[in-house]
Amino acid sequence: MVTIKSGPNWGNSSQIAKMVTDFKIAKKTLRTSNSQLNIIAVNGCCYGKDSKPDKGDYFKYCGQRFWEFISGNNELFTEIIEPLGHNAKEKNDDFVKSYAQMINKFTKEFSNSFCKDTGEIDWEELVRFNSGI
Repeated sequence: MVTIKSGPNWGNSSQIAKMVTDFKIAKKTLRTSNSQLNIIAVNGCCYGKDSKPDKGDYFKYCGQRFWEFISGNNELFTEIIEPLGHNAKEKNDDFVKSYAQMINKFTKEFSNSFCKDTGEIDWEELVRFNSGI
């Protein structure tokens, strides 16, 4: 069983305790159908390092160790960087364009509703909108 988190410091103690409890429940449930199953719980982290992966109730594999665990390729962690970067740039460009459009839209709406012809904010109108009955 694997739970995937972004990095090694993803949660507080109660969140980690919940993960451990969930692992135990899942192991118990899986063993009811086949008591011979050897079930190993893994907390996989997409980046980072953990020099002591054996946590007792589960293993914590971070960075290279995690990517090798799921793929069998000990260099996958470096091989995925370029395609991820390319996709991230495409998505970022789309986001920047969309974000600028929304800023312009909100600015226009705000100006039309809460600014005087001089461009000055009409504070009375804004307060009435925000707090009036």
